[in-house]
Amino acid sequence: MTSEMTTRAAALLDTYREKGLKIATAESCTGGLVAALLTEISGSSAVVERGFVTYSNEAKTELIGVPADLIAGHGAVSEPVARAMAEGALAHSRADVAVAITGVAGPTGGTATKPVGLVHFGLARKGAPTIHLERRYGDLGRGNVRRRAVEDALSLLEQAIC
Repeated sequence: MTSEMTTRAAALLDTYREKGLKIATAESCTGGLVAALLTEISGSSAVVERGFVTYSNEAKTELIGVPADLIAGHGAVSEPVARAMAEGALAHSRADVAVAITGVAGPTGGTATKPVGLVHFGLARKGAPTIHLERRYGDLGRGNVRRRAVEDALSLLEQAIC
């Protein structure tokens, strides 16, 4: 991750710490990069409650309670699954805010309806409606899709405390 992202993450953690809020992550295509970025910062344990890497459909169901029929009906890379991942991470943790990411980082796995670079995000916060964000980054290369997804996840976590 870039030094700019680390600086952003540190500021985010400071704000969450000041407000007494904790974060959970549920990550698929980013494979834990958001949690890794946050926990790279000393003192992050005061804010980062836990992270779930739910790369497989089974992990989404077993670890954070995403209904298997939801995945079967919409696909893992979809708005309903991103929302359910965020809500499940919140329900299966002691966090106040949870961000979820599911997408097609590539270079394989894309389809006509779900191309490489499609990423869905969910953000759940106690006492607030779950937010969804869809990004279509395009086929930028696996690393770039994942990096852009981490940046957007940070933005969602920043918006959650405004």
